[in-house]
Formats: sequence, C-alpha cells, structure tokens
Amino acid sequence: MSIAERLAHVQWEIADHPPQCLLAASKHVTAATLRDAYALGLRHFGENFLQEALDKQTALRDLDGIIWHFIGRIQRNKTALMARHFDWVESVDRPLIAERLHAARAGMEPLNVLIEVAISGEETKGGCAPEEVPELALVISRLSRLRLRGLMALVHPQPELAEADFRRMAELFLALRQTQVHADLDTLSMGTSADYLQALQQGATEIRLGTILFGARAQEPL
Repeated sequence: MSIAERLAHVQWEIADHPPQCLLAASKHVTAATLRDAYALGLRHFGENFLQEALDKQTALRDLDGIIWHFIGRIQRNKTALMARHFDWVESVDRPLIAERLHAARAGMEPLNVLIEVAISGEETKGGCAPEEVPELALVISRLSRLRLRGLMALVHPQPELAEADFRRMAELFLALRQTQVHADLDTLSMGTSADYLQALQQGATEIRLGTILFGARAQEPL
C-alpha cells in the first residue's frame, strides 16, 4: 500500500473520534518519504533519535509549517540541541531534563513539553512513576521557557492490560487539569499503530502512528 492509501484508511477509521494531532512517528523513515507525507497533509512528525532528526530537518527545511516532536529517550547531554531544534519534547521524565531544556531555550518561544509517564510499569519503557507526575508538573510550570501541554505514555502491549493503562492515564490527565495551575493542559498523547482506536476511545488527543502509515522499517521485522 502507498502512504496515501494507508493515511486514507487511518482517516476513515478515526472519523468518529478524530484526534487533535495525528503525529507521524517517523523513526527510520527517509526524508524523501516524509516529504511525500507532508504533501498529503501531515504536518507533525515524531523522531526518536537526535542526529537522525537533525539530518531530516536540514533536508526538509524548505517545508513551511512542519512541526517536529522529539518522542524518544532523552540523554541529558543532548538537551541543548533538542531544546533549540524541536517544537515539542514529549518525553520529559525528571526535573533535571526540564531544567536543562529551559536553560537552552533562551531567546526562543516556549518549548511545548509533555511528561512521559511509566504507566505500564515495564522496566524497558521510560517515564516517571504516576505518583511523581504532580510534582514534576509543578516544576515545569515554574520554568518560563517551557509550556507544559500534558502527558504521554506507552501502554502495556497486552490488550487486557493496555485498557487499564489507558484509563489510568485519562484519570491522571483529568486530575491535573482540575488544578488551577494546570487547567489549560490540552494534550494526552497515547496510542500507537497497534492500539490507536482504543486510545481515542479513552480520551487520547494525540496518537503516534508509525508502522500503519509507513510500513515496517528496515530495523523492524516484516
């Protein structure tokens, strides 16, 4: 299937629950392919690896309105480049990272950030513990060069456990929004190619789609 056919299928499936943001998870996807996706109307692209992302940004710098999200694990020695080359950083999981992003964003518009939550409890996944979210949110709210937009998570791959994770994330998000400090939060990022419809039903406002849009990458099993 072509990207156009894949995107049309996704858009048909989410017609009843359209997200605020359909984020194309573009790890290991070539800049040429992203150019094709942009021509089809996609504007938000999520990258996991800094150097790969910077190379694509250079190749696609002529595309107006393209929005870059960093969605991978954050190495603290790379926060300065992330802060200056991305519109969103979605995997903030501790105060040190937030503070370093803030320091590197001087002279620019505030950086949109999400708190990544380790909602599934799997050791292989990043994020802060759910009980740490309120304190981290307060830390970020005090950093003027960051704008906290909401929460992000990867749920458990087993469907019966994923359902509970989605519900817990929705509850965390609602609890934060009910506080005066965070009343303007607008982004709950959860759901990937395997479970985006389930995520939307549980209140996701952003879904991160890779394989279903681009097919299996060279580093992934076919």
